[in-house]
Amino acid sequence: MNVEHENSSGNVFADLGLPNSEQELVKAELTIQIYKLIKERDLTQAEAAKILKTTQAQVSALMRCKPTSVSVARLMKFLTVLGQDVEVTVRPVANRKVGKLSVVVQSAA
Repeated sequence: MNVEHENSSGNVFADLGLPNSEQELVKAELTIQIYKLIKERDLTQAEAAKILKTTQAQVSALMRCKPTSVSVARLMKFLTVLGQDVEVTVRPVANRKVGKLSVVVQSAA
């Protein structure tokens, strides 16, 4: 059996040809971290909404990994409210003409 496949670029949003694929990947990665923190603390959506100063509906969307109406900046603010440091690093690109967005998550030691 011969199965055809394509190698992933590492960004499913780009692979699907969606606009703003790098931003969508960053939002997805930040959302996953928020999801994990809410689950670790065993918070209800209502409790999380109160802590994050947002609505339960917004938290529900985050918990379903659908942060469609939330900006990257707001997701970063949510992470800081949940006790995380968020660091943005800007540096020159190497061997490319266009930069990229990425998220690096460090676990607590």
